[in-house]
Amino acid sequence: MDPDFSKLLGSVGPRLRALRTQRNVTLAEASEATGISVSTLSRLESGQRKPTLELLLPIARLHQVPLEELIDAPETGDPRVHLKPHVHEWGTALPLTRRPGGIQAFKMILPGATGNEVPNPQSHEGYDWMYILNGKLRLILGENDFILKAGEAAEFDTRTPHWFASATSQPVELLTLFGQQGERIHLRAKPKR
Repeated sequence: MDPDFSKLLGSVGPRLRALRTQRNVTLAEASEATGISVSTLSRLESGQRKPTLELLLPIARLHQVPLEELIDAPETGDPRVHLKPHVHEWGTALPLTRRPGGIQAFKMILPGATGNEVPNPQSHEGYDWMYILNGKLRLILGENDFILKAGEAAEFDTRTPHWFASATSQPVELLTLFGQQGERIHLRAKPKR
């Protein structure tokens, strides 16, 4: 067997154990959720059993992580988020979450406006929350036209036609949380005394 491949397979077990224990999931709970026996899970984690796709897929689903994170992730204990920017014609989006599904977080950097932008509001399934870090954002939401500045936030159902871009010739940076299935953010406030 190729030494690099053997090393890669050997690192899967400790990664599975670390992921399970970080999430406070027992072997019995993992077994019940995945349909994999406790003994098989234990042998996978200890390196006594080689991982297979049939075993790793249910484990990835249980922990809501991409399969590649189980087999080719940074070494266990690395708390950094490794950003891979997505460059589009409208700007750059840096994903801040690594699990598939649920609410996704992004840092977005939109270029400064040229004055030639023609708003073309679109709608789709989901719910969006935006927080402006730097610059000014022009947000068209239905019939409303807003200018948001640093420190301001907006939230909206993305089924409402919307469009956004920098409101000035300077770039705008923002954080956005987006739920594709319309998930909303749950804010907790201090109770009144």
